[in-house]
Amino acid sequence: MTAVLSDSVGQEALFDQLADAIASATAAAFTLTLSGEDSQFTRFNRGRVRQTGQVSDGQLILTLMQEGRTATAAVPFVGELATDRPRLLAALDQLLQLVPKLPVDPYIVVPEGGAHSRTVHRGELLAPAAVADTLLPGVAGLDFTGIYAGGLSYRGYADSAGQRHWFETTSYSLDFSIFDGCDRAIKGTVADSQWQPQAYLDKIEQARQQLPILALSPKQVGRGQYRTYLAPAAVAELLDMFSWGGVSETALQNGNSPFCHLRQGSRRLSPRFTLRENFDQVSVPRFNLYGEVAPSQLPVIDQGQLVNSLVSARSARKYQRPSNCANPQESLRAPEILPGQLERGQILPQLDRGLYVSNLHYLNWSDQPQGRVTGMTRYACFWVENGEIVAPISNLRFDESLYRCFGDALVDLTRFQETIPNVGTYGQRSLGGSRVPGLLTESFTYTL
Repeated sequence: MTAVLSDSVGQEALFDQLADAIASATAAAFTLTLSGEDSQFTRFNRGRVRQTGQVSDGQLILTLMQEGRTATAAVPFVGELATDRPRLLAALDQLLQLVPKLPVDPYIVVPEGGAHSRTVHRGELLAPAAVADTLLPGVAGLDFTGIYAGGLSYRGYADSAGQRHWFETTSYSLDFSIFDGCDRAIKGTVADSQWQPQAYLDKIEQARQQLPILALSPKQVGRGQYRTYLAPAAVAELLDMFSWGGVSETALQNGNSPFCHLRQGSRRLSPRFTLRENFDQVSVPRFNLYGEVAPSQLPVIDQGQLVNSLVSARSARKYQRPSNCANPQESLRAPEILPGQLERGQILPQLDRGLYVSNLHYLNWSDQPQGRVTGMTRYACFWVENGEIVAPISNLRFDESLYRCFGDALVDLTRFQETIPNVGTYGQRSLGGSRVPGLLTESFTYTL
């Protein structure tokens, strides 16, 4: 049983009315953004529903600019004009009193231009009442733990220059783990804008097939460097580090980026490695908090060379570089690593002897200027001998440079890619994800 979720015509029309109310109430420059959702959350533990419910929530952010000064206020979005309009106008009055008391911002970005956009992705998801009855039969007899989150998410932008943008998408994600009897787990994720029962059952079946291997006695792997295959979920974790001051123009200008050497030409990554922003492959807004609309594709690293940093409108003013419509954080929003030549059936034979790493977590910089990252292996990771998985491994700490795993030590990338969704629910459901292949590296450094 599925439910077709309608688009948020009511929210969009109300957002336009609120923007018009601010424009009528002040001659000052302003931006107004809306972020909201109407989502179903169902949490599972030990194959049973432990918590379920519907969340309808939203937030308005009003930013006011006068004489080079700026201030921001957040207002809850209820979805009723009689409630939202007076709250927003009250916030405007407070900002009008506050802004003159603040220091001048030399790099303030004042709205300009007349861009408009409207993007609507409609999906067909499980009806809220059908989530448990649909998911649980497929995991009967398994220690199944996870969270299903699905529904409508929407984003809006308006400003004093007349720019208007609207984005909405209907999507779901199921982030789950299946445990054996010794607190070891196999992790999986299913996400889409259409509920596809076979895709879900295939993921569960993959996990079932790995459980007998997970039950074997773990192999103790000592510290050292090992030939390693990183599955797409592990590659996506490493790719996240590129947004931690990696390809940001501000970080590069300040000397805080691990890719300063890449820009200077003193180091490079593998010619097999190409990274781009690709808004055609994930459902996220192309507009940013300045009202700019990013190009559908932007090359960032092309065959190992940095060709574009992410430049926000603020950095463009500060460093006299053209903006490419990055968000204020100058982080990747729709990253894609292009595939290589390694076929799925050749992963284990090409690995031969070493580690098959399904997931990584707790990543952080250990030496940011040199691009060194530390973290832990997680969930179902295995030791491989003669091209066959022979035993699970205990969790290991790694410490490796991005210049090695995406550079000198990169053997190949898989021909296939996977979309790894953002499944965060802190504050609200995250949007988008990354499109990545698996990666075979000649050596990966493990320290514990």
